[in-house]
Amino acid sequence: MAAIVSSLGRLFTSGKAYLKMHRPILFNELALFDKLFEHCAEIDEAARSRMELIVPELAKQYGVTERLKAENQMEWVRQMNACKAQSEEIVKAELIYD
Repeated sequence: MAAIVSSLGRLFTSGKAYLKMHRPILFNELALFDKLFEHCAEIDEAARSRMELIVPELAKQYGVTERLKAENQMEWVRQMNACKAQSEEIVKAELIYD
């Protein structure tokens, strides 16, 4: 099980932490009926899928192109990291904190 947990990302752990702190009754019910891991894994999978859609759209919106990657790799990395961070915040707002 440790290998499975290590393969799950920050969204899994932040979702679990959010439930524990802000939705303790739901957290306890899920833990009591041994559904917590399954619930968090579903949220994590949905979040990853959503991010795979959002990141390319944000990159397109901000003009992060293959041409930029070829001309200035550091700037491309900086902008892609910004797109990933923004998409993570969007996904957290949509799936985890909702």
